Formats: sequence, structure tokens, C-alpha cells
Amino acid sequence: MTPSKSRLAVAIATLGRPETVRENLDALSRQTRPADIILLSVTGPEDVPDDLEDHVIVIEGTKGLCAQRNRALNALEGKADYIVFFDDDYVPSKFALEGMVNFFDANPDIVGMTGHVLHDDIKGPGMTYENATKIVEAFDKNPRPKPRVLKEVDDLYGCNMAYRANAIGDNRFDEALPYYGWLEDVDFSNRLKKHGRLVHTNAFSGVHCGVKSARSPGVRLGYSQIANPLYLVRKGSMRRSKAYTLMSRNLLANHVLTFRPEPWVDRWGRVKGNWLAFGHLVSGKLSPEYITRL
Repeated sequence: MTPSKSRLAVAIATLGRPETVRENLDALSRQTRPADIILLSVTGPEDVPDDLEDHVIVIEGTKGLCAQRNRALNALEGKADYIVFFDDDYVPSKFALEGMVNFFDANPDIVGMTGHVLHDDIKGPGMTYENATKIVEAFDKNPRPKPRVLKEVDDLYGCNMAYRANAIGDNRFDEALPYYGWLEDVDFSNRLKKHGRLVHTNAFSGVHCGVKSARSPGVRLGYSQIANPLYLVRKGSMRRSKAYTLMSRNLLANHVLTFRPEPWVDRWGRVKGNWLAFGHLVSGKLSPEYITRL
């Protein structure tokens, strides 16, 4: 096979987890097809590991997932054909970047894709890098499956989402979703559907560790669990039925699990945030940006 001439950039927005970033970069160093650009979007030197390689680009600015990802897009404009956003605690298969480039090259009608997540501990206590690496290495020893579309989707999963750069154009993440920008991946990817297909594919794989350090208080997430879906419904980037299902599930989980909360989840804080948001909905003050005041 003739090597692809397409340029691939990996963008990682991170805050307060330099050791996690180091682990992510170690995983990227093992790729069969290296990234042409690795860019870290950070808030300051404290977010960056000490032993950073010279080829990794670092840009600094204000805190917030959407703002940090937007700075990455601005910095990468005209420098990449494909851009993949990895969470800093995502451990990719060593074939991941090779797989996504080849799949994009072979499917020009696909503008965005999310890969097969071998294990996702975002709802658990968080997986160590060592255990994630064991899962990935065991997966990589098996014959690789034929790359295919598993299903077409309305939006992509933010921990591992890859885009065709020319489809992104001047689209940017919505900075009205502050801090961790809950559902920013849904909003951003859904707005690109007009340019082509969004798919879930087995062309690349990895593990999402779900690291719990540097996360926000439960009341903020609880508020966002109500405010953000309703905001996206008004924007037209989320179906009303999906928003209501998402809110209902989170409300039920938060209230039921307050009786036996997980050690890594502030369930009481989430419940408080849920009801604060409903109060603001009734009074007409509901806004995703209110969490900056909490």
C-alpha cells in the first residue's frame, strides 16, 4: 500500500494532569503511523510534563475545554488534513492513527468518526494507565478486523473523535459551555453533519481511563446535566427526545445513588445542581454559563 500523504494532527486539551499527559504521549510514541503534529492546549506550564519532547507543540491560554480546543483548531488551521481530539486519559491502540488516516482516505464522504472503545471507566473509579495499556496490548496481538462503519451516528464521543479538517472550516466549539464543556462533543460534531457522514467505526480503538483528578464539584455537573441539553435543543444541535432521555437518566441515577453514593462521585452535589437548574428554568435564568458562579 502506498503511504498516505495526508497530514494528521493530534490535539489534547488538558488541565492539571501532567502525569496523565506524559502517559498519553508515551502511548502516542508507539504508533505505527506517527502523528505529523501533536499539540497540547494547556492553561500554563503546570499542565505540562517536565520531560516533554521537542516535537510536541504547546499553546497556553484561558481555562475551559471548549476554549482550549478552539485554540488548538486555530493553531492547526492549514497544517493538517485530519484532526483527532483525544482526552488526556485516552490510551490508543498502536494502530489507531494508521487506522483513522487510512479510513478517512478510503471514505471521502465521512467527515467525522469515533473509534471502538475497548474499555471506558468514565462511570467507574478510573483505570490506571498500566491496566489500560495491558488491555490495548492484548487487543493489538490479535489480527486486526477489517475496517468498517459500525453505525452512522448523530454525534461523536469526545474522548476519541477525528475530523476531516476541511469539514471543520471555521466551525468552533461553543464557549458558552464553560469549564469541562459537558456535551460540547455532541454540539460540535452534530453541526458538521451537513458536510458528510459521522460514524462509529472499528478502524481505530483505545481505552478511556476516566481519570478522576482535576474534575469539577458535583453541583456544577449537576447543573450542566439540565442546562446544557436544553441549551443544545434550543440551538438545534440535539434532538429533544435525546435531551429528555439524557436528563431523565441522570436525574434518576443522582437521586437513587445518593443513598449509596460511589466514593468518586459527589451525588449530593449533582442533585443540588439538578434542582438549582430546574429553579432557574422556571424563573427564566437557566444558562450553561451559570456554573462559573458556583
